[in-house]
Amino acid sequence: MSLLVYAGGAQFTAVRLAGQGAAAGLLVVTAALINLRHVLYGLSLAPHLRTARPVLRAAAAFFLVDESYGLTQRASVEGRGGPAYLLGAGTALYLAWNLGTELGIAFSALLPDPRVIGLDLVFPLTFAALLAPLLRQTANRQVAAVAFAAGMIAVPALPGGLGFLAATLVGMLWGLRTHD
Repeated sequence: MSLLVYAGGAQFTAVRLAGQGAAAGLLVVTAALINLRHVLYGLSLAPHLRTARPVLRAAAAFFLVDESYGLTQRASVEGRGGPAYLLGAGTALYLAWNLGTELGIAFSALLPDPRVIGLDLVFPLTFAALLAPLLRQTANRQVAAVAFAAGMIAVPALPGGLGFLAATLVGMLWGLRTHD
């Protein structure tokens, strides 16, 4: 699954739902809902990828995950991002993800529950570290705060990835309002 579905949130959710006996269709729909944010990432990066050949854009799209988006967005703001940057960051992260998957399979029986030692915080903290430099602008801080508040309400209230999607859309709409 790690080789073909390169999206940690979708993988973790699919595994949890499969463990609960959910139907395959529900797994696919839930993974798609969780990953709708990648469409938003792509739209955000589109101006930086327009000049790339279609095959390069398609390859970059496969490697577009939270972390590669954050790195590429930050590099683009600094004037050094673009299709090659996204592809390089995404490829490196993909290889690390799959190596980590293999190590996890090999050594998981030796480790305690990851939540006990705080490893469940790795993903949110990684993305927060990537986001922090983008929060220098007041408008970006406002968008982040609104999306965070929406997430605090929507994520516990909505099933699957719908809460995250709702918070993302609220943040985007707020961003459109503040940037017009």
